[in-house]
Amino acid sequence: MHEDRTLVHHPRFHSTHQARPVHHSHPAFHASARPAQHHAPAAHSARPVDDKAVHPQAPAAAPAPAATPAAGVFALLLPALQRAVAEEGYTTPTPIQEKAIPHLLEGRDLMGCAQTGTGKSAAFILPILQHLTGKPRQHAHGRPRTLILAPTRELAAQIGDSLHAYGRHLRVTHTVIFGGVGQGPQVNALRRGVDIVVATPGRLLDLMNQRHAQINGVEIFVLDEADRMLDMGFIPDVRRIVAALPPRRQTLFFSATLGPEILTLARGMVHEPMYVTINPEQPTVERIAQKVMFVERGNKDQLLASLLSDQAVTRVLVFTQMKHVANRVVERLAKANIPACAIHGNKSQSARTKALGDFKRGRLRVLVATDIAARGIDVDGISHVVNYDLPNEPQTYVHRIGRTARAGAAGDAVSFCSPPERDYLRDIERLLRRAIPVDASHPYHSETARLATGAAARPPPRHGRGEGGGRQHNQKRAFHGTRSYGTRR
Repeated sequence: MHEDRTLVHHPRFHSTHQARPVHHSHPAFHASARPAQHHAPAAHSARPVDDKAVHPQAPAAAPAPAATPAAGVFALLLPALQRAVAEEGYTTPTPIQEKAIPHLLEGRDLMGCAQTGTGKSAAFILPILQHLTGKPRQHAHGRPRTLILAPTRELAAQIGDSLHAYGRHLRVTHTVIFGGVGQGPQVNALRRGVDIVVATPGRLLDLMNQRHAQINGVEIFVLDEADRMLDMGFIPDVRRIVAALPPRRQTLFFSATLGPEILTLARGMVHEPMYVTINPEQPTVERIAQKVMFVERGNKDQLLASLLSDQAVTRVLVFTQMKHVANRVVERLAKANIPACAIHGNKSQSARTKALGDFKRGRLRVLVATDIAARGIDVDGISHVVNYDLPNEPQTYVHRIGRTARAGAAGDAVSFCSPPERDYLRDIERLLRRAIPVDASHPYHSETARLATGAAARPPPRHGRGEGGGRQHNQKRAFHGTRSYGTRR
């Protein structure tokens, strides 16, 4: 089992700008089962632990109340958090935030089921920041107060960015731990002490085994994207990490789906949890204009180049099933004078970080990704998602197209369907409970693909493991019958 284990670098924080901790009279987000701890506030905790590894939240000159009254559950937050939320452009809580934040402020365990793009990360980050600010403690070497586990590099980095944004006016430190770089800066960060660790399972276990990280003092544990952890084969690692946590803690368990295996996993982690469900079986795709284009597999590159010739297609995320296919798509787009970059598990962390950064900043118009990025890319302004290959799990389709139409905007999702993918499309439409409109006006339209049934509508079995890592989550069908590559996360 392999995974991406890489440290993400954020802008340097200068400790001379730190503000004092903000205290507030609202509920302090504590687990009733956790014993009280008494520590003197740390006078030195505002100092950055390591410029390359730890990201204290940079405050302005002085906390100030929000310019306008906070709406809904945002009114329960500290003024500094209300201010940060407003500065991020959010005025009204999303349904999962409205339902989850009050329970988390009371210190309750929680099981949350919500689709991507629903504001889930803020739903747990805001209460965590409020708890840590309301109950400051001196940093202990290698002993974070909060642990957030994420399945991929990209999702861990995204959570780290959100912590930085929402905690910018607070005196809370965090670091993001995963591989692809030397562990030295991460070890230094842990040694000096941080409040929050965001990590992928593999590198965290490495550092635990070397005694650089101790999690027996964690007060709040978050397992994010639990179903993705299962799909990628990381559950044994997760169980080893959970076994090292203290029994008295607050646990937040989030998953986009709640199948039997996920529920079994959750029952061993949470205690009398509150349940928050946001339409798990009804994907939030109303703002996304979807269409499918039937095409022979050999004509997909020409069809993609034709789509990208339209300048209205301004920022495009293209999904492939396999890593070598992503590389090939980038090469063939380059021959058509369309710059693009690929992001997948065989790319170095520096290459992945640069490609994603250029895509976010608008320097790169086309990003080609495998499903490691399906839940880890949160980029505003993605105009189109293109499914160059259809996923073999219908729920993955929802996560992919959820990269567009973020923050209330509209977006487009275009799916290519070759004959061996026809049954994948039928599974997706069954989940959506409606047919996806067909665009047959393009010059590469394939009636063979549209009418494919039986064995012709399914790819032949292939052996080995592909991009998914761990177990294959639909073993009765494997994509295209192409060769398999080793997995790295």
